[in-house]
Amino acid sequence: MRKKEIKNPEANQRKSLRNQAIQHLLLGILILILINTIGAFVFTRFDLTAEKRYTLSPATRQMLKQIDDYVFFKIYLEGDFPAGFKRLRNETRELLDEMRAYNKYINYEFINPNASSNPKERENVYRQLVEKGLAPTDLQVKSKEGESRSIIFPGAIVSYKGKEAPLQLLSEKIGVAPEEVLNYSIQNLEYNIANTIRMLSTAFKPRVAFIYGHGELGEEYIFDISRSMAEFYTVERIKIDGNINALTEHKIDSGRTSIFNKYKAIIIAKPDSAFSEKDKFIIDQFIMRGGKVLWFVDGVKAEMDSLQNKPTALALPHDVNLEDMLFRYGARINYDLLLNPNCLPIVMVTGQIGNQPRFSLVPWMFFPLLNPATRHSVVNNLNAVRTQFVSSIDTIPVKNVKKTFLLNTGQYTRKASTPVIIDLKMAGQDPDPKLFDQRDVPAAVLLEGQFESLYKNRIPPSISEAKEIGFRESSRPTQMLVVADGDIIRNQINRRSGVPLPLGYDQDTRQTFGNKDFVLNALNYMIDESRLVEIRSREIKLRLLDPRRVESERLRWQTLNILGPVVFVLLIALLKFYLRKRKYAKKYETPK
Repeated sequence: MRKKEIKNPEANQRKSLRNQAIQHLLLGILILILINTIGAFVFTRFDLTAEKRYTLSPATRQMLKQIDDYVFFKIYLEGDFPAGFKRLRNETRELLDEMRAYNKYINYEFINPNASSNPKERENVYRQLVEKGLAPTDLQVKSKEGESRSIIFPGAIVSYKGKEAPLQLLSEKIGVAPEEVLNYSIQNLEYNIANTIRMLSTAFKPRVAFIYGHGELGEEYIFDISRSMAEFYTVERIKIDGNINALTEHKIDSGRTSIFNKYKAIIIAKPDSAFSEKDKFIIDQFIMRGGKVLWFVDGVKAEMDSLQNKPTALALPHDVNLEDMLFRYGARINYDLLLNPNCLPIVMVTGQIGNQPRFSLVPWMFFPLLNPATRHSVVNNLNAVRTQFVSSIDTIPVKNVKKTFLLNTGQYTRKASTPVIIDLKMAGQDPDPKLFDQRDVPAAVLLEGQFESLYKNRIPPSISEAKEIGFRESSRPTQMLVVADGDIIRNQINRRSGVPLPLGYDQDTRQTFGNKDFVLNALNYMIDESRLVEIRSREIKLRLLDPRRVESERLRWQTLNILGPVVFVLLIALLKFYLRKRKYAKKYETPK
């Protein structure tokens, strides 16, 4: 009887514990069901990274909401790659998964373009990808066994509603270590992917116009940038020629006539002759109605063509009658030239080999490379921008106008005021440090705000009060870009075939600079209401391992990574076994 009484409390305790476990299980299942039910109506994700790298920007999320059909990515980043390219592949997959969490129409597939063992089939795949717009990369991998080479296509073909567009995942960055190039590419993944989706899904394209009639660049020199802009905008060329309605249109609503801009933005690319006051008035009123303007204007008259027949030339001020206009808006292009040892080389005869001249690339300080002057989204992480005879820019205090310098020359800059003697003998010479005593001289500025008309209080009432003109003294909030070099927007022409080359590509050095990205970023920043370009201001920190320590301590860390977890689990198991044994030994210990 006593034995039975002893057993009953233990049985009751086990039963109570079992009931508690069942209750906890049922409660956990109920909580999971409740969380999933709430999750079906309320969507959220948690990003615990320091720079919020897995959090999509509001502009991207807003754009994804408008996608109503499948967007399919064929990504050619599958295969045996070095760690850096695997990281780019994984980051691309994670970003697309993040986008798919917001929109079920995002789909992707990773493809290995080198999967075939047949060389002819591989070459056929390469040719098809190049024709679709993807640029190949010749990958060289160094290892202890030697060096291997392979062709890869770090990009994707994106399709949406029967349309296709190439997406380059690996960006170019001149003079930067490969690890930083990959990090830069990862930083811009969201912008590049979102921008490609926007390009394919945009039904209405805003109108943008190149102004001509004042000696601006011909169609062959703006061919590439026009083609690139046409992916997002309707691009036209317009000659003002004193026509008051060249940039505007009239709309009649309820008997009232309103005047609107035909174009979202106009581009003035390297004018060579003076603007008439009437043309300036028309442009001024275009700005007053909220129009955007991109000014690419030379401060000095200097061209390499003038040095072909003789080794010296005289550079003089280049006045196209825009100085007072830009001054009123808050900028001034100076009549000087900027020289810098960080420059683009030119091809020159440096000797003879037998009876044949020897050509070499020689640094030409009159072609300085411009770099981002700020972390503004237009130029953040931008590649160097190539120039030809660029001038400096100053700003003037103007009420309600914000000025942001975008590009500058960096260290060791010299300002040469006009008139300037340009001599080919200066090519390749070591610069005198005493003369190159300035730094970060600006050459491009972004103006934002409300501008005052150049013609305020300067025109008779017959013009200012005319209804068909609709004169405005101050502008709506708008922006303009002022660049002190017209060649920044000019593409080169292939010397052999006469075909226009991509903007920013230099056929002598075979390098691609950031000119096209700079122009497109500025235009997108001004016009694109989704503000996708602001994604480019995000920075992801590069956390690289020390390659020397990796090599010298490889065995140590491999051993620790393999044995460490096993030893840790065994220690936990032994500790748990010891505690369990001690617990039950005390519990069932027979009283003396």
